[in-house]
Amino acid sequence: MKKTYQGSCHCGAVRFEADIDLADGTVKCNCSMCGKGRNWLAAVTGGAFRLLAGEAELAEYQFGRKAIRHRFCTRCGLRPFSQKAGGNAFYAVNVACLDDVEPAELAAAPVTFVDGLHDDFGSPPKETRHL
Repeated sequence: MKKTYQGSCHCGAVRFEADIDLADGTVKCNCSMCGKGRNWLAAVTGGAFRLLAGEAELAEYQFGRKAIRHRFCTRCGLRPFSQKAGGNAFYAVNVACLDDVEPAELAAAPVTFVDGLHDDFGSPPKETRHL
């Protein structure tokens, strides 16, 4: 069941809300960005994500195919979400940035591992324990 969560960066300059059903699953990827950032993500469609504050504080980083706009707070450096490049139809919300999520909700959320390092998003990487 979808629930509206409030989220933010570390310093609070960037705030958002997102309608997420954590029981639908979350994602951990082994690409260089996700692996170094230890990202744990929930996919959200455009209408289910609302930026409440901090647009002016956001910068972005892209690499590789530039398919994802990795957004981060220029004050604290935290990356609370990413967007699909070319529009706002898809967001990847960092579940660690959800301010009102209960630890039990995160513990119960299914996790799918994807091999973004080799652009094989349909398969899990050979090793996932470190993700």
